[in-house]
Amino acid sequence: MRKIKYKKGRKVQPSFFDYTGSHKSVDTEIQMFVYDTDDITEYEQINVSNIEKNVDLTKVNWVNIHGLNDVEVIKSIGNYLKVDNFMLGDILNTTKRTKLEEYHEILFFNIKSLLPIENSDNISVEQISFILKNGILVSFQEKRSDFFTHLRERIRTHSGIVRDKKADYLLYLLLDAIMENFYITIENEEDRVETLIDESKTSTNPAILEQIEKHRDNFNFLKRSIIPLRDSLYSIKSMKDDIVFNAIETSNYTFFVRLHQKSLELLEQIEYDLTSLDSASNFYFSTQTHKMNEVMKTLTVVSVFFMPLTFIVGVYGMNFDNMPELHWEYGYFIILGCMLLLLVTMIIYFKKRKWY
Repeated sequence: MRKIKYKKGRKVQPSFFDYTGSHKSVDTEIQMFVYDTDDITEYEQINVSNIEKNVDLTKVNWVNIHGLNDVEVIKSIGNYLKVDNFMLGDILNTTKRTKLEEYHEILFFNIKSLLPIENSDNISVEQISFILKNGILVSFQEKRSDFFTHLRERIRTHSGIVRDKKADYLLYLLLDAIMENFYITIENEEDRVETLIDESKTSTNPAILEQIEKHRDNFNFLKRSIIPLRDSLYSIKSMKDDIVFNAIETSNYTFFVRLHQKSLELLEQIEYDLTSLDSASNFYFSTQTHKMNEVMKTLTVVSVFFMPLTFIVGVYGMNFDNMPELHWEYGYFIILGCMLLLLVTMIIYFKKRKWY
């Protein structure tokens, strides 16, 4: 799991832009959809000047950018939309938490998309940012992915109501697609945790405890990622009565309320999973303790069996001349018989008391 680390000594200045993510080898590409109910135009591999020429403010304009290495492209998009530098800095700085900003008729939203890494216990993290202004929605992805493939097909085929709605509804659909990744990640973690719980019931391998702690860290990371998302979605509710800011239609606020409800469900599920991990840890330690108690009980019972036998052997090992038993013809066999009888009697007594 990638940890958030801030660069030491970095000078945070409004005019300073630097992509801080890990996908520095990804080339910046721009894709654009311009559509309404009756028509759609799709552009691939375009530049910023083409965006300005092809934008139609009577329709929905979706500009999707893959790769954030070309800072000049990001700056050009910002200049075209008249976006403040601090928003552009948040797009390029992937260490920032999820946030929502409403500023000068611009709605800025960035979110962390989390997905499990195949054959690994780590989680892949990608920051995706959105700018919504005047019917133009720009999405910024660190790399090309298939998060929005189904939405592109819905737009192309006029499936559902996406072509009948404005850009704010498209933003809802994009956020909803990203939130589905949280469900996928949590489900993957739950499957692994379920396996760990089963193993903890049959094995005392210390590696199980290490895996439990690893997945606890993953769930806590998921929780830290969803909490600011929940807060951001909740703050959208406060915009409903804002007569100045109208980037979101009043009828579409209910969709963002649904996203907020999803975030609450995700947090509740994570809390439940963390409780399950605590139970698995407690069960592991209980198993270890029980095993140790069984070993100690066995050793104690064996010691008790041999204590009287050791005493008898010690008595007759003193070799005093006036010990009459030493001169008996069958004294050796009599003592052995007594020792055997004593041992059998103790075994039967312990068995009846269920001490072993």
